[in-house]
Amino acid sequence: MKLIIAIVQREDASRLQHAFIRENIRATKLATTGGFLSQGNTTFIVGIDNEHVQEVLRLIKTESKSREEYMNPNMVMTGFDISSQPIKITVGGATCFVLPVEEFKQF
Repeated sequence: MKLIIAIVQREDASRLQHAFIRENIRATKLATTGGFLSQGNTTFIVGIDNEHVQEVLRLIKTESKSREEYMNPNMVMTGFDISSQPIKITVGGATCFVLPVEEFKQF
């Protein structure tokens, strides 16, 4: 058994949640905030049998899209002031951690 922790951008969370329901994959949904951009994320926690891990990861990849945005950097983030020049960054997609589960209990 594996534990998948998937951090996705808020814009993708509803679509991914519906895909989990459609595929009968049980997931716990947590509202989280990213540290770098301080934007809203959603973290899904999925306990799944080893043989279904790739299926869940494929679903996450399909439903979580990366996109480009512009942001205004500030001196705190960059160490120097270039606030007049917005920079293009890629946000979204998914960050996934797949961890082994030593024991699973349900009460």
